[in-house]
Amino acid sequence: MTEKKREGFAPPALGGSSLLVVFAVLALTVFALLSLSTVRADVRLGDATEKMVSSYYAADVKAQEILAKLRTGAPLPEDVEFEATISDYPDHSETIFSYSIPISDTQELQVEVLVEPDGSYQVRRWQAAAVGDWTFDDSLDLWDGDILF
Repeated sequence: MTEKKREGFAPPALGGSSLLVVFAVLALTVFALLSLSTVRADVRLGDATEKMVSSYYAADVKAQEILAKLRTGAPLPEDVEFEATISDYPDHSETIFSYSIPISDTQELQVEVLVEPDGSYQVRRWQAAAVGDWTFDDSLDLWDGDILF
């Protein structure tokens, strides 16, 4: 009988490379999910910005239309509240019109226009301002330095 020479057979070392491939696939999956969540957040932010910008410019157009009516003396719309202050100076009188156009639930476009008797005007205020009540929250209980046992 011929004796077979047994050579030492070692299986290929797949443990380290398999572990590296699994880690790489896992890392790529995590990065893909993070990218997806970032894209979704960017889309939501973009939609909110588009809505806010279009609301602002719609209010701006309405305020411009009212300003044009003030300048020409046309009848003013009844759905907008106006506050008119007439001041009589010794040399001339002027009228200050104040009105606001809602932009959203939390903002409005506030306008103040000075109209002279000769028809000239000066915009004194054209500003988006926050509306609603704001309350200061001072309920934070801070440590006053006393050690309690």
